[in-house]
Amino acid sequence: MDTMRDRFIATASQLLTEEPRLAVVLADISADGFAPARRAHPARVINVGIREQLLIGAGAGMALTGMRPIMHTFASFLVERPFEQVKLDLGHQGVGGILVSAGGSYDWPAGGFTHMAPGDVALLDTLDGWTVHVPGHPGEAEALLRGAVEGDDRVYVRLSLQANREARPVGGDGGFSVVREGRGGTVVAVGPMLDNVLAATEGLDVSVLYATTVRPFDAAGLRRAVGAGPGADVVIVEPYLAGTSTAAANEALVELPHRVLGLGVGRAELRRYGGMEEHVAAHGLDPQGLRERITGFLRA
Repeated sequence: MDTMRDRFIATASQLLTEEPRLAVVLADISADGFAPARRAHPARVINVGIREQLLIGAGAGMALTGMRPIMHTFASFLVERPFEQVKLDLGHQGVGGILVSAGGSYDWPAGGFTHMAPGDVALLDTLDGWTVHVPGHPGEAEALLRGAVEGDDRVYVRLSLQANREARPVGGDGGFSVVREGRGGTVVAVGPMLDNVLAATEGLDVSVLYATTVRPFDAAGLRRAVGAGPGADVVIVEPYLAGTSTAAANEALVELPHRVLGLGVGRAELRRYGGMEEHVAAHGLDPQGLRERITGFLRA
């Protein structure tokens, strides 16, 4: 299976031929992959070098002229480093664009903490008007990217080396899909967390929802899943900062007595970087760690 980043490069390169207003702005990352597209569309594939603030500023300038820019680099350099430009050049000026990241929370541990971005979605949550997609498979990444190109809004597509074994349909409404039904609680699995969540909840009487779009948050879908009982227990498993979506879930269930547990990447920096799977386990996001925490929460 190709990676989400591989699929993004192939899809965006094809879309440059199909969509005359589309542009891709790079900051060295993935420049080799886009070399054929740059030769074919030299005015619409721009590499600004390792200048992430300029990456966002140039994309926003293109958007002001009516173009649809895709801005791409590692998540830590796309959201965190140029956050002021994301806030002002895109948001304050009221223009759209597509941020497509690579690297996830810790896809390349050898790169160190500079190349990790577990707080990217939480940071974007401080801004208004962003759609946030978290695909769990290259096929989902392609579908979400194609949908984003058709609009004029502000979209973040978060890519990762972590992936589920199979792609699932990506709905046009961005709502959560029901993967498994149960009566003893509801677990929301975001993007590449689905396979681990399904393994962790095997044999448990819980509903499992799958989310590839987390902003806007599917409040109605969560309310439907928990039903009309006297209360609700909800666990949200996200591949980034733990608790990022707990406030959204609490707001969705404000009229119903409920408990929400947010699982994800912890705040403490793991300084012995190891490998990606070691980080998954260290943050308790492997099947065993998830099962222990989910069952402990539901029994409490």
